[in-house]
Formats: sequence, C-alpha cells, structure tokens
Amino acid sequence: MDAHATGLALEELDFRLKTVLPEEYRDRYEDVQPVSMGSAGLKYAADGQVAWNEMWKTFCDLAMAGGPPHKGTLLEPATRDEVNAHPDRYTEVVDEICRGVAMVTELIVRPSPRPGWVRVSCFSDAMAGWLLRAIVMENVSARAEGLALDLPASPHFRIEKEIKNVVTVAAKTCHYWLGHMPRTQKQTIAVLFDAMDKATPLIEPEWPDDGDHSSREDLAGTIAAAVHHETGLTRSPHCYRDWVGIECSNVRAAVWIMRAIVMCNVLSRREGTAVFVPINAASDPGGTAVTRAVTWCHGLAVARGVL
Repeated sequence: MDAHATGLALEELDFRLKTVLPEEYRDRYEDVQPVSMGSAGLKYAADGQVAWNEMWKTFCDLAMAGGPPHKGTLLEPATRDEVNAHPDRYTEVVDEICRGVAMVTELIVRPSPRPGWVRVSCFSDAMAGWLLRAIVMENVSARAEGLALDLPASPHFRIEKEIKNVVTVAAKTCHYWLGHMPRTQKQTIAVLFDAMDKATPLIEPEWPDDGDHSSREDLAGTIAAAVHHETGLTRSPHCYRDWVGIECSNVRAAVWIMRAIVMCNVLSRREGTAVFVPINAASDPGGTAVTRAVTWCHGLAVARGVL
C-alpha cells in the first residue's frame, strides 16, 4: 500500500473511531491510559439483596477508548451441559443477573432462549451492536441479534465476582451509550454499522454450543500461522475455544490494533499485550477475513508509528 492509500486508510479509521466513541474521547482517545480506578464494593438494601443501582457514581474509561478492560481474562457463558447439570443454581444466577442489569440500565432483561445467556432488549440495532463491541472489549462475552443483546450466565458465577462483572459492564457501557451520546451520533453509528456490515459482515466467535468444536484449534492455528507470515507477530499462549491470541510488543500497540480490528468489523479484545480475534468456521472459513483484518491493522499501526 503506497503512502497516499495508507494516509486515506488512517483517515477512515480515525473517522470510524470518532464516530463510535463518546464525545469526551473523540480528540483524546490516543492518550487514554489503561489504568483502573479500582473495584466498587457490594452494597446491600434493607431486604438483604444487592443494591446494584447504588454502587457506582463513576466508571473507568471504556476499553473501547483505551481504558482498562473490566476483566483481565474473558468471562464466558456456560455450556448447555453445564446448565443442565445444575439447573437450580443456574436459575438463581440468571435471576440475579436479570435483576441487577435491569436495575442499572432500566432496560428489559430476561432469560435468553439460548442456555448460558441472559437477554437485554435494546432500543435499536445500533445500540445492541455498539454495546456488543464495547462489552467484548471489556473481556465479557456478548452476542447480539437485532434488538437482542445476550450477556453470559453460568451456574458457577458468584455474586461478588462473575455476577458483579456482568452487571458492572452493563452499567458501564449503557451509562456511556444512554448518557453520553446524543441522538444524532447514534444515528450516525447506525449508518456506519450498516455500511460496515454490507462491506464485510461482522465476524464474531462461535460459542460453546455452536458448530464443530474439533475444527476450532486447526482454524486457530491456521490464523496464527498466516498472521505470523504476514506480520511477524506470534501466537499468544492463552487457550480459548473461540478466540486466538496474537502477541504485540507492548500494551499501547495492543490497544491500538484491537480498536482498529473492531473498526474492520471483526470483534476483538485484549489481555495485556495479547490481542484476541474470533474463530468462526461458519462465517469466516479458513480465517481469511480475520487474517486480513489483523494484517491490515498491523500495517496501519506501523505507518502510524505505534509499532
């Protein structure tokens, strides 16, 4: 890619990022540091239940904007077998997540028809799509279809740990979407997402009960080898069924590349210096789209001086 084409590509990337970020980040997203404000403690109401809506006055910067991801490692949903093995505990977890998310977002939340998930009803496809991208970058699993946004649930989730994680990221991301982004910006995001989907449909991971598990490691290896061949970046040692990690030289580069990949309509997230991209044999057979996105974004990072 020549210098002129690279310049245009960087301008388009900058336009997309400024379109999706809340206004306070638009001219400073390159300078946001991934520093955590610390974790809020649980608060309880008189009836002994967690008062989820009284726990937060402010939030860390969005991971989408360069802030620290809420979770250091990915929070994943239960498999169908795990749900079936502990149905009573699973129902308790789902009920509490639904209660908590509804309290902090004032949205309709109910059990998802998919085992391992709770379902949030969003006001628009754009809202669901934006929350999907923002929440995954916080290292909490999510999936979206139309107005429906699914968040993870599992029988092993504890109220002070994983349940709190889910409620926190819902509170944090909805806080920014509902309170910091005007209607005109949301309309612009809808137009952008529609254009991106028409050019290249969003690549998401296959989830525990989707597709053929046996082929996923082979596809992960194919993607990692192709990325290494094109960029020199190596595969991270992290092991996930539905994601493959690529090591970057430092946190700043990982944040930059993660955001750029998401603007190529491929979900991405970060753990330390590792950037993760999805494995999906159905929507991206051979990993071609994911490999192309990582390679493209690596080239732009080099051109910008990030690498």
